[in-house]
Amino acid sequence: MRSFYQCCVSHALLLSISCFLGFICTVSPASEREILLQFKANITIDPYNSLATWVPSGNPCEYSGVFCNSLGFVERIVLWKTNLSGTLSPALSGLRSLRILTLFGNRFSGNVPQEYAELSTLWKINLSSNALSGSIPEFIGDLPSIRFLDLSRNGYSGDVPSALFKFCYKTKFVSLSHNSLSGTIPISIVNCTKLEGFDFSFNNLSGELPSQICDIPSLKFMSLSSNMLRGSVQEQISRCQALSFLDLGSNMFSGLAPFGVLGFQNLSYFNISYNGFHGEIPDIGTCSEGLEIFDASRNDLDGEIPLSITNCKILKVLNLGFNRLNGSIPGGIAALEKLWVLNLGVNSIDGTIPAGFGGVELLLVLDLHNLQLTGEIPKDISNCKYLRELDLSGNDLDGEIPNTLYNMTFLEVLDLHRNQLNGSIPETVGNLTNLLVLDLSQNNISGTIPSSLENLTNLTSFNLSSNSLYGPIPSIPKIQAFGPSAFLNNSGLCGPPLDISCSGTVINPKSKKNKVLSNSVIVAIVAAALILTGVCVVSFMNIRARGKKMEDETMVVESTPMGSTDSTVIIGKLVLFSKTLPSRYEDWEAGTKALLDKECLVGSGSIGTVYKTNFEGGISIAVKKLETLGRIRSQDEFEQEIGRLGNLSHPNLVAFQGYYWSSTMQLILYEFVSNGNLYDNLHGLDYPGTSTSVGNPELYWSRRFQIALGTARALSFLHHDCRPPILHLNIKSTNILLDENYEAKLSDYGLGKLLPILDNYGLTKFHNAVGYVAPELAQSLRLSEKCDVYSFGVILLELVTGRKPVESPSANEVVVLCEYVHRLLETGSASDCFDRGLRGFSENELIQVMKLGLICTSEVPSRRPSMAEVVQVLESIRSGVESS
Repeated sequence: MRSFYQCCVSHALLLSISCFLGFICTVSPASEREILLQFKANITIDPYNSLATWVPSGNPCEYSGVFCNSLGFVERIVLWKTNLSGTLSPALSGLRSLRILTLFGNRFSGNVPQEYAELSTLWKINLSSNALSGSIPEFIGDLPSIRFLDLSRNGYSGDVPSALFKFCYKTKFVSLSHNSLSGTIPISIVNCTKLEGFDFSFNNLSGELPSQICDIPSLKFMSLSSNMLRGSVQEQISRCQALSFLDLGSNMFSGLAPFGVLGFQNLSYFNISYNGFHGEIPDIGTCSEGLEIFDASRNDLDGEIPLSITNCKILKVLNLGFNRLNGSIPGGIAALEKLWVLNLGVNSIDGTIPAGFGGVELLLVLDLHNLQLTGEIPKDISNCKYLRELDLSGNDLDGEIPNTLYNMTFLEVLDLHRNQLNGSIPETVGNLTNLLVLDLSQNNISGTIPSSLENLTNLTSFNLSSNSLYGPIPSIPKIQAFGPSAFLNNSGLCGPPLDISCSGTVINPKSKKNKVLSNSVIVAIVAAALILTGVCVVSFMNIRARGKKMEDETMVVESTPMGSTDSTVIIGKLVLFSKTLPSRYEDWEAGTKALLDKECLVGSGSIGTVYKTNFEGGISIAVKKLETLGRIRSQDEFEQEIGRLGNLSHPNLVAFQGYYWSSTMQLILYEFVSNGNLYDNLHGLDYPGTSTSVGNPELYWSRRFQIALGTARALSFLHHDCRPPILHLNIKSTNILLDENYEAKLSDYGLGKLLPILDNYGLTKFHNAVGYVAPELAQSLRLSEKCDVYSFGVILLELVTGRKPVESPSANEVVVLCEYVHRLLETGSASDCFDRGLRGFSENELIQVMKLGLICTSEVPSRRPSMAEVVQVLESIRSGVESS
């Protein structure tokens, strides 16, 4: 009987457990389904239908971006770069197994709901690159399991709350960068005993660095750049023995620089630029074996550069420019064979340029301008075959310019102005076909100007003034377009653009002898005086005309009103090209406040973040905030280049509508293009792996063809109708925008000349578009219009196949689009390459466009057509279809 009773109890217990488990399995998912649907209900805009699978009849574990654990509970929500707009639903607090919440790259506004304080299981929060605002929620500090917190690139303001680090014993990384936070760094951060890194850069933080910051034993990553922090940090930082990344740039730190960290075993990145550090660079007895970046520029450092700096054997960037360093350049620096960038400009360094730089094969930038160097330019510099920028201006160098310099085909900047150099300019100068800047002014260079300068088609800056050149100026439109100022103070030069006619005989000024002025010379002097008078009159009239023109143009110059404490008011210079934009101060104050609060984030690219700004009357513009990190050379250069781009007009180019300049921020104003970019329309959700086939169904073939033709026409205009030609060099489907009629609008053109050739660390900006980069650009940085043709060819293949330029079907597999198409054509038919989702197409037309794409992506640049030829081919394809 007892056994029977136990058996009944056992069965009853099993039945109860089964019913309980059944209850969980049936009720819990329904409850979590409702929670997720409430989250969806708070979404006001879902441009890519990212939540299309979130339907009441669906299984929440099969919703896109939702992942469940083995028990069927929601464990992760990962919806990144989907451009969702709306607010965060408080209902998510009911997901009691939620561990990861990743929503970066959307447009969520408002703030994190207080109800999320109930998510005790949460260990990763990534809400970066949204439009969240207000104060950082203090309750996050009460979440016991947080390991990773990223609220960067939002519009948070106010202080960093001390309570944020209340119970952060498990936290390993925190990023609050690119917000508008103020106040000090709370001392409570030292509670995060397992913290490995924090990024508070690009805020308005002030005060001093907490003295106990290095009591955190595992701290490896510290980024505080672009704030207003002050005080001495040498003592605190010297105790951060585990540091591998230290960025204190662009603050107001003072005292002795924390050079002691250079000996830390794991240090790879050291940036203390744009501060007020003083004192000498000490001997570096032991340098980290992994140190690659050493940037101490724009401080108040003095003394000599220690020879022991050569103990940092794998340095790639050494930037000590704009200090008060003296002595000479240590010859041993040339032994740093891995060096990419050496910048010692604007110091009190004297002596000669040491020989041996030719052994630094990978050197890209050598900047020794505004020093006190003497002697000759070492011939072995020309052995740096990848050198792209050579700036030796503002010294006392003499002797002839080594002819071998003119064989450095990758050179883009050659600035030798204000020296004592002599000799002549040889015809081999025409070999420098990639040259953007050639400045040999204020030297003693003689001879004639070589006609081979016509090969320098990419020049944006050119100056030969104040030398001893003679003879007629070659009739090269590209050279003469730089105007008289590029040739002034060369007494023997004649011909346009100078107002000096060339007589039959070319006179070498050095062969002249002192003699009494002849009648012809007197006549020439009188003529010159009359010409000078005429020039003055014309100049005066031009000034008056420009003044009247400026009255007609919309130009707004604004600054913070006296006594204003509002840091979001415009501070700087605002120039508008479009008269359709509002010109009242109040309109721009409101618009700019919205922008700076990051409430209208659209996206981000390789050089900046883009916002949509709305004005009354339904006017919208796109505003790109440049992430220049101080790389723009000067305000004049910025204004000149953007002003030039503002004059361009083409129906397939995104129009420049103005710009904003201040010492701390540069903005570019564009027309707003409503239908997003081609990449998102083609490929939909931007998840890793293969194409998702959830592209915009409105992108049928006739529209894709028009996009290809419009983009080709825009590039042809830039290459063939602009003087000088404009290379894009960053063509990819994310830079092709689509208007309300799905017509193509090419963006980000002409910006390569706005920034220096390299960023602060010698890394090119051309390699961020994987799959689009021409092989010669990726391998040897050879720039030409054929690089753009190659990238356009990839776009054509992308339109035909519907596939991404590079895909990863599995962890160990990478598929490159060009190779994929070639391989399919070899083993199958052309139709195997077509996008299966295409509708309304002619197979013959698709085949012809695909063939054109393959020709454009030829490995050999000379085999690629010009963009003008590409336009002709596309127009003939379409006209052939229409006539058939």
